[in-house]
Amino acid sequence: MEAADAIIDGSKHLSPDALPFARSYQLEALEKAIRQNTIVYLETGSGKTLIAVMLLRSYAYLLRKPSPYIAVFLVPSVVLVTQQAEVVTMLTDLKVGKYWGEMGVDYWDAATWKREQEENEVLVMTPQILLDALRHSFFKLEMIKVLIFDECHHARGKHPYACIMTEFYHHQRNLRSASHLPRILGMTASPIKTKGSSSSHTYWKKIYQLENLMSSKVYTCVSDSVLAEYIPFSTPKLKIYKHIEIPYVIFEHVAKNLSSLKEKHLNFLKELNLGGLATISTEKRISKLLLTFFFCATELGVWLALKAAEFLSCDESDVFLWGKLDIHGEKIVKDFTLDVLKLFLTCIPSGPEWSIGDMDADMEAGFLTSKVVCLIESLLEYREYKDLRCIIFVERVITAVVLQILLSEVLPKLSSWKTSYMAGNHAGLQTQSRKEQNEVVGEFRKGTVNIIVATSILEEGLDVQTCNLVVRFDPSATVSSFIQSRGRARMQNSDFLLMVRSGDTPTVSRVKNFLASGDIMRKESLRHASLACSPLESTLNNEEFYRVESTGAIVTMSSSIALIYFFCSRLPSDGYFKPSPRCLIDEERGICTLDLPKSSPISTIRVESKGNAQMLKQIACLEACKQLHLSGALTDNLVPAIVLEETVAQELRNEPYYDEKVSYFPPELVSHCPNESVQTYHSYLIELKKNYEYDLPVHNIILVVRREFETDVGNISFELEVDRGNLTVDMKYAGVIPLTSEQVHLARRFQTTAFRVLFDHNLSKIDNIFDLRDDSIKVDYLLLPATSSQQNTSVIDWTSVSSVCFPRENPSINHKRCFCSMCYSPYMHTKNGLVCACVLENSLVVTPHNGRVYCVTGIIAELNGESQLKMRDGKVTTYKNYFEAQHGICLRFVQESLLNGKRIFQVQNYLQRRRQQKEKESSKASVELPSELCLIVMSPISIGTFYSFSFLPSIVHRIESLLIAVNLRKMYVDHCTQNVVIPTIKVLEAITTKKCQEKFHLESLETLGDSFLKYATSQQLFKTYQSHHEGLLSLKKDKIISNVALRKIGCDRKLPGFIRNEAFDPKMWIIPGDRSEDHKLEVDFLSSTRKIYVKGKRKVKSKTVADVVEALIGAFLSTGGEVAALLFMDWLGIQVDFVNIPYERQFRILPGIPINIPSIESLLNYRFNDPSLLVEALTHGSYMMLEIPGCYQRLEFLGDAVLDYMVTMHLYHKYPGLSPGMITDLRSASVNNDCYALSAVNAGLHKHILHASSELQKHIMTTVTNFKQLSLESTFGWESETAYPKVLGDIIESLAGAILVDSGYNKERVFACIRPLLEPMITPETVKHHPAKELNELIQRENYHMKKHVSIEEGVRLTTIEVEANGVKHKYTSAASDKNMAIKVASKYVLQSLQQSITGIQAR
Repeated sequence: MEAADAIIDGSKHLSPDALPFARSYQLEALEKAIRQNTIVYLETGSGKTLIAVMLLRSYAYLLRKPSPYIAVFLVPSVVLVTQQAEVVTMLTDLKVGKYWGEMGVDYWDAATWKREQEENEVLVMTPQILLDALRHSFFKLEMIKVLIFDECHHARGKHPYACIMTEFYHHQRNLRSASHLPRILGMTASPIKTKGSSSSHTYWKKIYQLENLMSSKVYTCVSDSVLAEYIPFSTPKLKIYKHIEIPYVIFEHVAKNLSSLKEKHLNFLKELNLGGLATISTEKRISKLLLTFFFCATELGVWLALKAAEFLSCDESDVFLWGKLDIHGEKIVKDFTLDVLKLFLTCIPSGPEWSIGDMDADMEAGFLTSKVVCLIESLLEYREYKDLRCIIFVERVITAVVLQILLSEVLPKLSSWKTSYMAGNHAGLQTQSRKEQNEVVGEFRKGTVNIIVATSILEEGLDVQTCNLVVRFDPSATVSSFIQSRGRARMQNSDFLLMVRSGDTPTVSRVKNFLASGDIMRKESLRHASLACSPLESTLNNEEFYRVESTGAIVTMSSSIALIYFFCSRLPSDGYFKPSPRCLIDEERGICTLDLPKSSPISTIRVESKGNAQMLKQIACLEACKQLHLSGALTDNLVPAIVLEETVAQELRNEPYYDEKVSYFPPELVSHCPNESVQTYHSYLIELKKNYEYDLPVHNIILVVRREFETDVGNISFELEVDRGNLTVDMKYAGVIPLTSEQVHLARRFQTTAFRVLFDHNLSKIDNIFDLRDDSIKVDYLLLPATSSQQNTSVIDWTSVSSVCFPRENPSINHKRCFCSMCYSPYMHTKNGLVCACVLENSLVVTPHNGRVYCVTGIIAELNGESQLKMRDGKVTTYKNYFEAQHGICLRFVQESLLNGKRIFQVQNYLQRRRQQKEKESSKASVELPSELCLIVMSPISIGTFYSFSFLPSIVHRIESLLIAVNLRKMYVDHCTQNVVIPTIKVLEAITTKKCQEKFHLESLETLGDSFLKYATSQQLFKTYQSHHEGLLSLKKDKIISNVALRKIGCDRKLPGFIRNEAFDPKMWIIPGDRSEDHKLEVDFLSSTRKIYVKGKRKVKSKTVADVVEALIGAFLSTGGEVAALLFMDWLGIQVDFVNIPYERQFRILPGIPINIPSIESLLNYRFNDPSLLVEALTHGSYMMLEIPGCYQRLEFLGDAVLDYMVTMHLYHKYPGLSPGMITDLRSASVNNDCYALSAVNAGLHKHILHASSELQKHIMTTVTNFKQLSLESTFGWESETAYPKVLGDIIESLAGAILVDSGYNKERVFACIRPLLEPMITPETVKHHPAKELNELIQRENYHMKKHVSIEEGVRLTTIEVEANGVKHKYTSAASDKNMAIKVASKYVLQSLQQSITGIQAR
């Protein structure tokens, strides 16, 4: 034997892994398949797939992971992929992968396929996928242990089955590496796919060709009797019908009017002047429809032609696959179909009393043909069948559709049968999805559908319920088609009806040959079973090819054309131009010139050779593939470079992100306190100044820390927004302070007590901190009241600090000789005992009966327990009676004066912006307290101290935030070799999100950083990759600056821990020195030498991290310039520079180019050193003239970035006081296609664009007309209700790019030249928000509900927006063809309606 009998490595150890229910012939076939490559030739329904499964089971030990080997199961159609994969999954334990074209496998790269091979053991796919993967060297044939070809009779000519064998299998076998070839198993119900023959020799010749191609021997049963033991065979019956033409009068009427309608609508088409491609596509569609309707009328009958017209004019089904048309083309086609429908309606009787079904009358009238009537009569012969399962095979999809309609109308009157249809995608019709097809098959199995009218889709492979009747309405074209359709009739006593026209001798003869073909093929296969396969030369030996040595990827002459078209399809395009190659062939001279689109790095290939036109085209395309690979446009796997970039981008997007991120705490406020008797601290004086009127004073505070702060943190000033106005905070360095351990402990005890009182308003947790000495405290700083003295030695108000030591026993000690000059008794009774009145006057007390805490601000001499108390309900009582009635307390010292007590203040977030200030509360708001009910906690301490301390959490939070920013800056500076100075407050602004609700946030810096990052990256890519088209450059740019990429960079640099993305919550503030709650800090290292602390975790969105990265770039840019920003980007890992690399020009200006260069230079106020840049900037991709090999897309890519950056910088510096959101709105309104497009029209640049698109010209003229109706001011807002051609905006950007390159990357020169075109520039006074954005903000603010709906009516896209507000629905539908424009217009009118409604409600 030849290679067909070669045993792969390890196969000599194989043993059959048979299933217990396998039949004898299946086991015999399995034995042979293990020994040698085999084609299993058995009838439909005989269980060929089971043989394949058992072969996979036998090879399973070689396939199971981590084995690198795989098995591949090829099926000829997509519908079979899932079916065969499910069988393999059900009967083996192997991991199965499923693949078909719609999964996007055309765009997968080597890494993606490698993952699939590592994860799966059996890969089920359509053959083109494997062929492409082998050609691109994503698959290696030696990695496949078993290769199964389902329906292998397709292996002929240039079918993927045949190409796999000829290009790879036989090529490798001829290289003497047969031992590494896969085991081949083919499966077929007919090894021949031809029209058949009466000659045994002819049959054998075809079988032998298949054997040699597949390098396999045919296995089949010795006779039908072997199979008959397991499966029944149908009885073939010829059904002869007499052909009767439809009446000539109707024929003439239909033919004449169809031609007239075609001419009428083609004239409409010419009047529209849609342009070349759109016109041709529409003409083709009308012509194909005409042929379809004519076929239905003459071959099926006028009534069925009517149903075809109804079906094809239905709005609900988009059944055409003949190429997408524009809206106008679609409307013409739809109108043509509707007119045809009206034509056929005139041929059919109207009225409810008439219906189709009187066969003789309908045939005589031409409503049904004799063939259709014969079909119905034949079906009715089986009406006694209770459980009919019937498939009617037809050739055309439209035949299947209309026959199903007819049978569904006629048969229910005569039987209980239900009819459906099933068709693949043929002749430009797409009638069913795969889901719908599976539903039909499922209903057929269950018996809810009895008859399926089907195309060849049901002939092979698909698992359908066996039938008791199969009808060939249209004759089989090939032996395999005949055998496979006959094989569907597998029930006992089933019939196979063959409808043949009377007198059609050739068809009758062919049917007879088909009936005898099975026996002949079986006998010839058995007779030559011992004949070895002949060696087959690889097609690579017979045709030219190009192979990449590094990967083994290959392109042949026959595959080169498809590769070139694939390459062109991945080039940048727009609505006016689809890139494709243009081939000019001079067959007489043997010359082929291949022109590629302008965005291709190779523009023209010219070859000279002998051969026909097809061969010349193949030679040119093969040479183009070679040149494109050498230029880098095709990768080493011979796929467009953009495919690899897209895969990398997708992998980046698919990387998991976990939003649980740590939150950092500054090490400056943390330390392990040593047990030293005297410790050195740094002190900062926090001065508070009220900018509002309030009776209570504020006191200065001393912040005591272990480490000295950075200068711009230690000397700061900011404002707090309190309820009554603004409070100014000034902090400055006050010097070094030595503190004894006793003083530190006292200070900690004081601040913890004070803050616990402020936060909790009770003393339940205070006892836990008294007498606490813990040297392991981590949060280590002190906040203490200050004296008015500025001397370092007396800054701390130790008197107030010592108030925490107020004695609980014998409180009158040290006050026995205190002489109070008050008019009331100097001593008063308290829960602590008898105390001096001066001790009470500035004290913190708690009333145990209700647990409340008060600051005593004075003694009310004129009130005592007998004094009258006016209640809220107006009644009057005494204080004594009140406490007895309300609290059950009997006052003992009713003659003692009452105390004036004020409740403790609420701690709030005073950093948060307040929309409106609360009404001023009276500073006199207080309560009267009997002293005997009070327990003194702290004394002496003033209420002003507690009032001042209530602001400290907000103040310290700002300091903490600044210190976090400092640590981020230090982390960067540690790695920066140059001295970069950036204010801490700028870093803080960059890491503060809008959710913090403070006076500043990152949006402005983010906008600035985004524009610079985009510009810096774009110009770097533009210079580095001079042969890359705009699509590739954009993907490479996104790989660097997309949100996903920036998030990854930010996480790699540990930025999430620095981000402030939550409003300050005082309840979560860590009280320094407080051990009553667990505030555990963990150590994290920013580098090997720099540590920071983690205080917990919170969720940080992916985009937030990306925004912070951009904002930090903006911060460095705004304070240190471009050099500082580039250095910071380099630290992040984004390495770009502004080194000027010459832009290599590929053409010179030739006379005759239709561009007035001096005029445009005058308009731009710029003279080009290289005018070819100007020409390129004005050349659209549709302009295919060879004298200009490039188009504007690359320059547009660069110009977009530089204009975005320069406009953003202009706005940022011109309006420094604007809110962050306003800067973003100004930028959005200034840098958009509408703005640029109208600027181009205003300057007359549209007259200079080089293009070859009539549709673009029409849209430009429409824009010019609309422009004349707009005021100059309105052209730069969002007023327009029509979409402007993107090309118009593109040329503004491409001109900017051209000037940038020509001027040596002088971006200021660019802005000076382009800015006059953009005047008047948008200002804060003239800016108008995008309607969609404004509507969304209103909906969120008012909690309204919005719905969006998109529909298509008569080929027009309708976008509807509906908002329900206060029970009223505000709705608008836009018919704009552009999606974004439709949303904008609908949003605009809904917004206007809402605003008017709100204004009306407010007026009432």
